[in-house]
Amino acid sequence: MSDDHVPASNAERSTTPVPFFSIIVPTWNRPRQLRACLGALTGLEYPAARFEVIVVDDGSHPQLDATDFGRSDGRVTWLRQPNAGPAAARNTGAAKAQGEYLAFTDDDCVPAPAWLKGFARAFEHAPRAMIGGCTTNALPDNIYATASHVIVEAARAYFLSTHSQFQFFASNNLALPADLFRAMRGFDPSFRTSEDRDFCDRWVRGEHQLVYASDAVVHHCHELTLAGFWRQHFGYGRGAYRFHRARAMRGAGAFRPEFSFYRNVLGYPFVRTRDRRTASLAALFLLWQVANVAGFLWQGCRRETPR
Repeated sequence: MSDDHVPASNAERSTTPVPFFSIIVPTWNRPRQLRACLGALTGLEYPAARFEVIVVDDGSHPQLDATDFGRSDGRVTWLRQPNAGPAAARNTGAAKAQGEYLAFTDDDCVPAPAWLKGFARAFEHAPRAMIGGCTTNALPDNIYATASHVIVEAARAYFLSTHSQFQFFASNNLALPADLFRAMRGFDPSFRTSEDRDFCDRWVRGEHQLVYASDAVVHHCHELTLAGFWRQHFGYGRGAYRFHRARAMRGAGAFRPEFSFYRNVLGYPFVRTRDRRTASLAALFLLWQVANVAGFLWQGCRRETPR
Protein backbone atom coordinates (compact mmCIF):
# COMPACT_ATOMS: atom_id res chain seq x y z
CA MET A 1 0.00 0.00 0.00
CA SER A 2 3.03 2.26 0.26
CA ASP A 3 6.62 2.49 -0.88
CA ASP A 4 9.34 0.92 1.22
CA HIS A 5 11.57 3.39 3.05
CA VAL A 6 15.24 2.66 3.63
CA PRO A 7 16.72 4.06 6.87
CA ALA A 8 19.14 6.91 6.27
CA SER A 9 22.81 6.40 6.99
CA ASN A 10 24.60 8.39 9.70
CA ALA A 11 26.20 10.55 7.03
CA GLU A 12 22.84 11.28 5.42
CA ARG A 13 21.29 12.14 8.79
CA SER A 14 24.01 14.65 9.56
CA THR A 15 23.15 16.66 6.41
CA THR A 16 19.38 16.24 6.59
CA PRO A 17 17.66 19.41 7.86
CA VAL A 18 15.65 19.12 11.06
CA PRO A 19 11.94 18.94 10.11
CA PHE A 20 9.87 22.03 10.80
CA PHE A 21 6.65 21.23 12.70
CA SER A 22 3.52 23.30 13.10
CA ILE A 23 1.81 22.11 16.31
CA ILE A 24 -1.93 22.75 16.26
CA VAL A 25 -3.97 22.82 19.47
CA PRO A 26 -7.74 23.38 19.33
CA THR A 27 -9.19 24.55 22.64
CA TRP A 28 -12.62 25.20 24.10
CA ASN A 29 -13.34 26.28 27.69
CA ARG A 30 -10.33 24.54 29.26
CA PRO A 31 -7.87 27.31 30.22
CA ARG A 32 -6.28 25.37 33.09
CA GLN A 33 -5.54 22.32 30.96
CA LEU A 34 -4.38 24.51 28.08
CA ARG A 35 -1.87 26.24 30.34
CA ALA A 36 -0.26 22.88 31.18
CA CYS A 37 -0.26 21.88 27.52
CA LEU A 38 1.44 25.10 26.41
CA GLY A 39 3.99 24.83 29.19
CA ALA A 40 4.98 21.41 27.87
CA LEU A 41 5.05 22.55 24.24
CA THR A 42 7.23 25.60 24.80
CA GLY A 43 9.61 23.37 26.79
CA LEU A 44 10.02 20.65 24.15
CA GLU A 45 13.51 19.23 23.61
CA TYR A 46 13.57 20.31 19.98
CA PRO A 47 15.29 23.22 18.18
CA ALA A 48 13.21 26.29 18.97
CA ALA A 49 13.56 27.64 15.44
CA ARG A 50 12.12 24.44 13.95
CA PHE A 51 8.60 24.43 15.39
CA GLU A 52 5.68 26.76 15.95
CA VAL A 53 2.55 26.39 18.09
CA ILE A 54 -0.86 27.47 16.80
CA VAL A 55 -3.67 27.67 19.37
CA VAL A 56 -7.19 27.88 17.95
CA ASP A 57 -9.77 29.15 20.45
CA ASP A 58 -12.98 27.52 19.24
CA GLY A 59 -15.39 30.02 20.75
CA SER A 60 -14.43 29.72 24.43
CA HIS A 61 -16.61 31.66 26.86
CA PRO A 62 -15.22 33.80 28.24
CA GLN A 63 -12.83 34.36 25.35
CA LEU A 64 -9.28 33.30 26.13
CA ASP A 65 -6.69 36.03 26.52
CA ALA A 66 -3.21 35.09 25.38
CA THR A 67 -1.68 37.35 28.03
CA ASP A 68 -3.10 35.06 30.71
CA PHE A 69 -0.85 32.22 29.62
CA GLY A 70 2.54 33.39 30.79
CA ARG A 71 5.30 35.20 28.97
CA SER A 72 4.96 36.09 25.32
CA ASP A 73 6.52 33.52 23.04
CA GLY A 74 6.98 34.28 19.34
CA ARG A 75 6.45 30.62 18.51
CA VAL A 76 2.84 30.69 19.75
CA THR A 77 0.15 32.06 17.42
CA TRP A 78 -3.37 32.62 18.76
CA LEU A 79 -6.40 32.31 16.48
CA ARG A 80 -10.08 32.65 17.37
CA GLN A 81 -13.24 31.46 15.65
CA PRO A 82 -16.93 31.01 16.55
CA ASN A 83 -17.54 27.57 18.03
CA ALA A 84 -17.50 25.06 15.17
CA GLY A 85 -15.95 21.96 16.73
CA PRO A 86 -12.42 20.54 16.92
CA ALA A 87 -12.30 19.41 13.28
CA ALA A 88 -12.98 22.93 12.01
CA ALA A 89 -10.54 24.39 14.59
CA ARG A 90 -7.76 22.07 13.44
CA ASN A 91 -8.39 23.08 9.83
CA THR A 92 -8.23 26.75 10.82
CA GLY A 93 -4.85 26.16 12.45
CA ALA A 94 -3.55 24.14 9.49
CA ALA A 95 -4.49 26.94 7.09
CA LYS A 96 -2.08 29.27 8.94
CA ALA A 97 0.67 26.71 9.48
CA GLN A 98 4.12 27.26 8.00
CA GLY A 99 5.64 23.86 8.81
CA GLU A 100 6.34 21.05 6.37
CA TYR A 101 4.72 18.74 8.93
CA LEU A 102 1.61 19.26 11.04
CA ALA A 103 1.49 17.82 14.56
CA PHE A 104 -1.85 17.68 16.35
CA THR A 105 -2.58 17.42 20.05
CA ASP A 106 -5.41 18.54 22.32
CA ASP A 107 -5.65 21.14 25.07
CA ASP A 108 -5.96 18.43 27.77
CA CYS A 109 -2.76 16.69 26.66
CA VAL A 110 0.77 17.20 27.97
CA PRO A 111 3.37 16.13 25.39
CA ALA A 112 6.57 14.57 26.73
CA PRO A 113 9.78 16.58 26.17
CA ALA A 114 10.93 14.28 23.33
CA TRP A 115 7.53 14.24 21.57
CA LEU A 116 8.65 15.98 18.37
CA LYS A 117 11.91 14.03 18.32
CA GLY A 118 9.85 10.84 18.18
CA PHE A 119 7.92 12.12 15.19
CA ALA A 120 11.09 13.35 13.48
CA ARG A 121 12.75 9.92 13.82
CA ALA A 122 9.69 8.24 12.33
CA PHE A 123 9.61 10.65 9.39
CA GLU A 124 13.26 9.81 8.60
CA HIS A 125 12.07 6.35 7.58
CA ALA A 126 8.56 7.19 6.34
CA PRO A 127 8.51 10.85 5.23
CA ARG A 128 5.09 10.61 3.53
CA ALA A 129 3.31 8.66 6.26
CA MET A 130 0.90 9.66 8.98
CA ILE A 131 2.63 9.05 12.31
CA GLY A 132 0.61 8.20 15.40
CA GLY A 133 2.20 8.50 18.82
CA CYS A 134 1.74 6.76 22.17
CA THR A 135 -0.93 8.29 24.41
CA THR A 136 -0.92 7.50 28.13
CA ASN A 137 -3.63 8.02 30.72
CA ALA A 138 -2.36 10.75 33.05
CA LEU A 139 -5.28 10.29 35.48
CA PRO A 140 -5.14 6.61 36.53
CA ASP A 141 -7.12 7.32 39.72
CA ASN A 142 -10.05 8.61 37.69
CA ILE A 143 -11.94 5.42 36.81
CA TYR A 144 -13.90 7.09 34.01
CA ALA A 145 -10.75 8.39 32.33
CA THR A 146 -9.16 4.97 32.84
CA ALA A 147 -12.15 3.20 31.27
CA SER A 148 -12.07 5.48 28.22
CA HIS A 149 -8.35 4.89 27.81
CA VAL A 150 -8.68 1.11 28.12
CA ILE A 151 -11.51 1.10 25.55
CA VAL A 152 -9.17 2.73 23.02
CA GLU A 153 -6.42 0.23 23.86
CA ALA A 154 -8.82 -2.68 23.47
CA ALA A 155 -10.10 -1.44 20.11
CA ARG A 156 -6.58 -0.92 18.80
CA ALA A 157 -5.49 -4.40 19.96
CA TYR A 158 -8.51 -5.96 18.26
CA PHE A 159 -8.00 -4.28 14.90
CA LEU A 160 -4.27 -5.00 14.90
CA SER A 161 -5.00 -8.67 15.53
CA THR A 162 -7.65 -8.87 12.80
CA HIS A 163 -6.29 -6.48 10.16
CA SER A 164 -2.53 -6.76 10.91
CA GLN A 165 -2.05 -3.03 10.43
CA PHE A 166 -3.09 0.26 11.95
CA GLN A 167 -6.39 1.64 10.69
CA PHE A 168 -6.74 4.68 12.91
CA PHE A 169 -4.84 7.20 15.06
CA ALA A 170 -6.53 9.62 17.46
CA SER A 171 -6.16 13.30 16.62
CA ASN A 172 -4.67 14.14 20.03
CA ASN A 173 -1.33 12.63 19.00
CA LEU A 174 -0.55 12.44 15.31
CA ALA A 175 1.63 14.13 12.69
CA LEU A 176 1.64 14.12 8.91
CA PRO A 177 2.95 16.06 5.89
CA ALA A 178 1.18 19.39 5.58
CA ASP A 179 0.79 19.17 1.81
CA LEU A 180 -0.98 15.81 2.00
CA PHE A 181 -3.30 17.13 4.73
CA ARG A 182 -4.30 20.04 2.52
CA ALA A 183 -4.64 17.86 -0.56
CA MET A 184 -7.22 15.83 1.38
CA ARG A 185 -9.05 19.03 2.43
CA GLY A 186 -8.26 18.36 6.07
CA PHE A 187 -10.77 17.11 8.61
CA ASP A 188 -14.44 17.09 7.68
CA PRO A 189 -15.82 20.03 9.73
CA SER A 190 -19.32 18.52 9.72
CA PHE A 191 -18.02 16.00 12.30
CA ARG A 192 -18.06 17.06 15.95
CA THR A 193 -16.61 13.68 17.01
CA SER A 194 -14.97 10.84 15.04
CA GLU A 195 -13.41 13.32 12.63
CA ASP A 196 -10.11 11.51 13.13
CA ARG A 197 -11.69 8.14 12.22
CA ASP A 198 -13.07 9.70 9.05
CA PHE A 199 -9.77 11.34 8.13
CA CYS A 200 -7.78 8.15 8.74
CA ASP A 201 -10.22 6.16 6.63
CA ARG A 202 -9.78 8.60 3.74
CA TRP A 203 -6.02 8.47 4.29
CA VAL A 204 -5.92 4.66 4.05
CA ARG A 205 -8.26 4.64 1.05
CA GLY A 206 -5.79 7.01 -0.61
CA GLU A 207 -3.12 4.30 -0.12
CA HIS A 208 -1.09 6.33 2.33
CA GLN A 209 0.85 4.73 5.15
CA LEU A 210 0.11 4.72 8.89
CA VAL A 211 3.15 4.32 11.16
CA TYR A 212 3.17 4.02 14.95
CA ALA A 213 5.89 5.87 16.91
CA SER A 214 6.04 4.61 20.50
CA ASP A 215 8.48 7.36 21.51
CA ALA A 216 6.18 10.23 20.48
CA VAL A 217 4.40 10.37 23.83
CA VAL A 218 1.60 12.57 25.15
CA HIS A 219 -0.03 12.27 28.56
CA HIS A 220 -3.80 12.63 28.35
CA CYS A 221 -5.39 14.46 31.29
CA HIS A 222 -9.05 13.95 30.47
CA GLU A 223 -10.99 14.63 33.65
CA LEU A 224 -14.28 12.73 33.51
CA THR A 225 -17.30 12.16 35.74
CA LEU A 226 -20.01 9.56 35.22
CA ALA A 227 -22.11 12.13 33.36
CA GLY A 228 -19.09 13.22 31.32
CA PHE A 229 -18.31 9.59 30.45
CA TRP A 230 -21.88 9.15 29.18
CA ARG A 231 -21.78 12.38 27.14
CA GLN A 232 -18.43 11.47 25.63
CA HIS A 233 -19.49 8.04 24.42
CA PHE A 234 -22.95 9.20 23.36
CA GLY A 235 -21.10 11.73 21.21
CA TYR A 236 -18.80 9.01 19.87
CA GLY A 237 -21.89 7.01 18.92
CA ARG A 238 -23.20 10.00 16.98
CA GLY A 239 -19.84 10.34 15.27
CA ALA A 240 -19.78 6.61 14.47
CA TYR A 241 -23.08 6.90 12.62
CA ARG A 242 -21.78 9.79 10.53
CA PHE A 243 -18.50 7.95 9.95
CA HIS A 244 -20.14 4.77 8.65
CA ARG A 245 -22.53 6.78 6.50
CA ALA A 246 -19.60 8.70 5.00
CA ARG A 247 -17.75 5.42 4.34
CA ALA A 248 -20.81 4.02 2.58
CA MET A 249 -20.93 7.13 0.39
CA ARG A 250 -17.28 6.48 -0.52
CA GLY A 251 -18.17 2.97 -1.70
CA ALA A 252 -17.35 0.93 1.40
CA GLY A 253 -20.82 -0.59 1.55
CA ALA A 254 -23.41 -0.59 4.31
CA PHE A 255 -22.26 -0.78 7.93
CA ARG A 256 -22.23 -4.31 9.36
CA PRO A 257 -21.37 -4.58 13.06
CA GLU A 258 -18.43 -6.86 13.91
CA PHE A 259 -19.90 -8.70 16.89
CA SER A 260 -16.53 -10.33 17.60
CA PHE A 261 -15.19 -6.80 18.17
CA TYR A 262 -17.76 -6.08 20.88
CA ARG A 263 -17.16 -9.46 22.54
CA ASN A 264 -13.42 -8.88 22.60
CA VAL A 265 -13.65 -5.32 23.90
CA LEU A 266 -16.20 -6.13 26.59
CA GLY A 267 -13.99 -8.95 27.85
CA TYR A 268 -10.80 -6.90 27.72
CA PRO A 269 -10.86 -5.72 31.38
CA PHE A 270 -10.92 -9.33 32.58
CA VAL A 271 -8.30 -10.64 30.14
CA ARG A 272 -5.74 -7.83 29.95
CA THR A 273 -6.06 -5.49 32.92
CA ARG A 274 -4.69 -6.11 36.40
CA ASP A 275 -6.67 -3.29 37.97
CA ARG A 276 -8.31 -3.81 41.36
CA ARG A 277 -11.33 -2.10 39.81
CA THR A 278 -11.80 -4.70 37.06
CA ALA A 279 -15.49 -5.25 37.82
CA SER A 280 -16.14 -1.49 37.83
CA LEU A 281 -14.29 -1.11 34.54
CA ALA A 282 -16.36 -3.92 33.02
CA ALA A 283 -19.55 -2.15 34.15
CA LEU A 284 -18.35 1.07 32.51
CA PHE A 285 -17.61 -0.90 29.34
CA LEU A 286 -21.26 -1.96 29.30
CA LEU A 287 -22.33 1.64 29.86
CA TRP A 288 -20.02 2.66 27.01
CA GLN A 289 -21.87 0.33 24.68
CA VAL A 290 -25.28 1.58 25.78
CA ALA A 291 -24.20 5.21 25.33
CA ASN A 292 -22.57 4.44 22.00
CA VAL A 293 -25.64 2.68 20.62
CA ALA A 294 -27.92 5.43 21.93
CA GLY A 295 -25.84 8.10 20.21
CA PHE A 296 -25.69 6.05 17.01
CA LEU A 297 -29.48 5.64 16.88
CA TRP A 298 -30.12 9.27 17.86
CA GLN A 299 -27.90 10.51 15.04
CA GLY A 300 -29.53 8.09 12.62
CA CYS A 301 -32.89 9.70 13.32
CA ARG A 302 -31.49 13.11 12.34
CA ARG A 303 -30.47 11.91 8.85
CA GLU A 304 -27.75 14.53 8.38
CA THR A 305 -25.30 14.04 5.53
CA PRO A 306 -21.50 14.34 5.98
CA ARG A 307 -19.50 16.57 3.68
